[in-house]
Amino acid sequence: MITMSHSATIGAEAHAAPKAKARNLSLDRARTFLTLVVLLHHSVIPYTHFGHTDPSSWIGFDIVVLATDSFFMAMFFFLSGLFTWPGIARKAPQVFLRDRLLRLGLPFAIAAFTVIPLAYYALALRENPELSFAAFWWKTVTSGPWPSGPIWFVWVLLAFDLTASLLYRVSAHLVDPVNRISVRGFEQPAVFWLLLAVVTIIVYVPALIYFGANRWFEFGPFSVQASRILLYFAYFFIGASVGAANFDRGILSADGQLPKQRWLWVGATLIPYCLMWGMIYIKREILGNPDVLPHWYHAIYGTFLVLFSAAILLTILAFFLHAKAPGPTLLDRMQADAYGIFLVHYPIALWIQYVLYDYSLPAIVKAAIGFALTLLLSWGVTAALRKIPGASHVL
Repeated sequence: MITMSHSATIGAEAHAAPKAKARNLSLDRARTFLTLVVLLHHSVIPYTHFGHTDPSSWIGFDIVVLATDSFFMAMFFFLSGLFTWPGIARKAPQVFLRDRLLRLGLPFAIAAFTVIPLAYYALALRENPELSFAAFWWKTVTSGPWPSGPIWFVWVLLAFDLTASLLYRVSAHLVDPVNRISVRGFEQPAVFWLLLAVVTIIVYVPALIYFGANRWFEFGPFSVQASRILLYFAYFFIGASVGAANFDRGILSADGQLPKQRWLWVGATLIPYCLMWGMIYIKREILGNPDVLPHWYHAIYGTFLVLFSAAILLTILAFFLHAKAPGPTLLDRMQADAYGIFLVHYPIALWIQYVLYDYSLPAIVKAAIGFALTLLLSWGVTAALRKIPGASHVL
């Protein structure tokens, strides 16, 4: 009898024709969980040192925002990339383009003209109570500024999808090297973490040194943080590579070592996170919080951020891969509406904060009210929109 080793079998299957993947409950829950993280992030920012736009504040929210800002969008791109390569393989180029424009391009265009002006009108009204929405909307779409808020993710993901489609036409095997590392990650998750960390250090740290942390590329509603665009593409492409083949026997296998080592990854996450706080202390207390930080500071801080981002991604996925809850959880019930919640939540969050501004309440109370109402109202609006004929194909 001729038998094949685990690695040999994996290698043979890597070149098989991609098949449509069944829904993965763990990844669906992780993606929905990230949507909740986005809502939490936007609910607490006004009450932090970084985004102190409300009289109330709490240091605990700075701890939350430093963590969320350092990983959650990169993780969104990783998860979005997971099923990209097989999707491209199954569809003709024009069909893939049509589907992406419908799912990403159309919501972005609608949100840019409606959701985003509604959101930022709440901020403008605080500065000029006499400003009408019509005047604010017209100024936004004609002379600007026209911020994109969180929907920048949607147009950037569309651009990444189209780039991946072109790369697939060049060679369907471009993802093979990373896919092989994913297979090694079944037994050695640290090898995959090392790949993710090294690649993202290479693409992020030089960009952070050159552009700084606060510069954005902007053209109308199309904007993206300059220092992070290559970081996000790296996460997207690595996600696409992981999902290209051998998905159930790679780094994201529920039977692999990653979920078994989940508590070790908690420790691996906390170390760079604490080091980031150490760098923030140096910036504020030793360097005097200068407007322009030295290159060495960006290099060290950027390295810690990347190590934290890679570690917390694996930590979160490890816990969701380990969870075996069979019945519909809250995350399962939200899953179908998660994308819509992401698209519509921003004006709801900002208008709730606008209303709460004049109330003398503790920051924790304001943030709790804001998060709960933002979730409930965003979910209700999304559920209503999805009842419109054809809307479920977009939302």
